[in-house]
Amino acid sequence: MSESPPTAPVCYRHPGRETYVRCTRCDRPICPDCMREASVGHQCPECVNEGRRSVRPARTAFGGGTAGRHGYVTKALIAVNVLFMLLSIASARSGSAVAGGSGLGGLMGDGTPLTDWGSVLGLAVLPDGTLGGIAEGQWYRLVTAMFLHYGVIHLLLNMWVLWVLGRSLEANLGPLRFGALYLIAGLGGNVAAYLFSAQNAPTAGASTAVYGLFAALLIIERKLGRDISRIIPILVINLVFTLAVPGISIPGHLGGLVVGALMALVLAYAPRGRRTLVQVTGGAIIVLVLLALALFRTAYLLG
Repeated sequence: MSESPPTAPVCYRHPGRETYVRCTRCDRPICPDCMREASVGHQCPECVNEGRRSVRPARTAFGGGTAGRHGYVTKALIAVNVLFMLLSIASARSGSAVAGGSGLGGLMGDGTPLTDWGSVLGLAVLPDGTLGGIAEGQWYRLVTAMFLHYGVIHLLLNMWVLWVLGRSLEANLGPLRFGALYLIAGLGGNVAAYLFSAQNAPTAGASTAVYGLFAALLIIERKLGRDISRIIPILVINLVFTLAVPGISIPGHLGGLVVGALMALVLAYAPRGRRTLVQVTGGAIIVLVLLALALFRTAYLLG
């Protein structure tokens, strides 16, 4: 009785195709359509997918995702600020919303219905005759104010600095951590403006967050061992500008600077083993302290 001729192996994914090539990982036969080049030989699609799942995604030195190199959050923040400016101009239906106000020799724009609605305001009578402000429960102002500007010049100055600083910080921190830094610094500046400005003096602008980015860049670059001598003069010039030019919210700028520095310290010096937990907890504590200060100011104004 004669023996049967040996049967050629077939691809495990395509049983009708004979093949003598095997996956170097699972040793199953694979046809040319299923071959995926590996460091040694070829692997099947299932082993390639399994390998991808087992490889941890690349992270920055501070635990963030490498997608920050594309600057998506920086671009999105600029887009939101520009959108709010367009809505502000539309709400005013006047050229004075673009320029012609009292700030910077008339280069800044006047207030608009949108800035009246969203600027930091302690407690005052609004243009429609009603009483409004953060003390009246309009807490959203602590967030919306960082996206509103008095005229296009005000917007352009802040967006230029955001573009320069934001891309570098986002690349180092990753999108989520950079976004948290920006929002918390902006919140800190707005809370400071609420605490230390006149209760009926409205303030707005991305400067609160931008000054936080200045402080953060110094801390992050220092942590990475880079030269920060080129950053310090720019920050000093901006601080002198803040103190010298009338109409600029000094508490807002300095508050954003301090809170941005605190948040950057949390992000930069969190221990590697518990980095994300410490960063999230530290950010939450800063936000809670800011809200507590805002509650204190509210109680004072209503007392």
